[in-house]
Amino acid sequence: MSLPGPERGDAGAPEGADRGGGVLPRTPGSADARNFLTDNPELYQAQFPDPGHLAAGWVDEIGRRFGGGRTLLDLGCGTGRDAGYLAGIGYAVTGLDSSVAMLEHAGKAHPAATFVHGDLREFELDTRFAIITCLDSALLYCHTNAELAGFLRHCARHLTPGGLLIAEMRNGAFFLGSTELLDTPGTRALTWDGNTYHSHTTLRIDHTAQLLRRSRIWALPDGTALHQESAWRLLFPQELRYFLDVAGFDVLALFDGPGPRTDPVWEPGAAPSADAASGDRLHLVARLRAAAPEGEA
Repeated sequence: MSLPGPERGDAGAPEGADRGGGVLPRTPGSADARNFLTDNPELYQAQFPDPGHLAAGWVDEIGRRFGGGRTLLDLGCGTGRDAGYLAGIGYAVTGLDSSVAMLEHAGKAHPAATFVHGDLREFELDTRFAIITCLDSALLYCHTNAELAGFLRHCARHLTPGGLLIAEMRNGAFFLGSTELLDTPGTRALTWDGNTYHSHTTLRIDHTAQLLRRSRIWALPDGTALHQESAWRLLFPQELRYFLDVAGFDVLALFDGPGPRTDPVWEPGAAPSADAASGDRLHLVARLRAAAPEGEA
């Protein structure tokens, strides 16, 4: 079972502006179009704290374990916490996200990293990187085969030959034998800046679209009920291996733990599990194949 935490797929949702506090400014768009946590970075970090920087520490160790370099692109970077930590330990880091609010927060909070606005499914930068990371299920915001292929194609364009793609996400195979995440709605109460926010969350599987769909209702301090819908692609290990192979990647490791959001949680020095993919998190390390010399097929 995974630990409670963010899914960076939220950062690909449409923009809104429900700010934390007693008075909640509004922007155009229906309640369904807003993303409350994405639009409130400070609240997002309060809801999903990572005081020990487990996610960034895991990336650093995995990168070193598999021979990664020191230039890094963090796709779906959110508040920039991971990018900022990695920049602080010597990486040259660029973070990319689709949320303007998140990027504004990231730029102020983590000036050692560079942050750019973009869509992880079709981004274009002028730089190549030794490592690309995509954590907290951000990759699963690619809902269709075309979007997933586009994501991997753009990753390949932005990696140096032999560069690493490191990703962490929900595991579609977990739902073949377990309904524990589907059976019981989740409720949470978060107090931040003197106000308490309540959320009620249900998950269901859309089998036709191969999506895990989430419905969340927020009860805000001003009495407003905010209903939000989001979804993640459910990818299976062999399916992911196929897409990576077609995109020019060799899979170096594909495992269910330990990771920054597994139980037990990852600790420095912990080796990836061997050929295990039944847990609810899936961790990927893939290397971009070097281009064949001219004249070779």
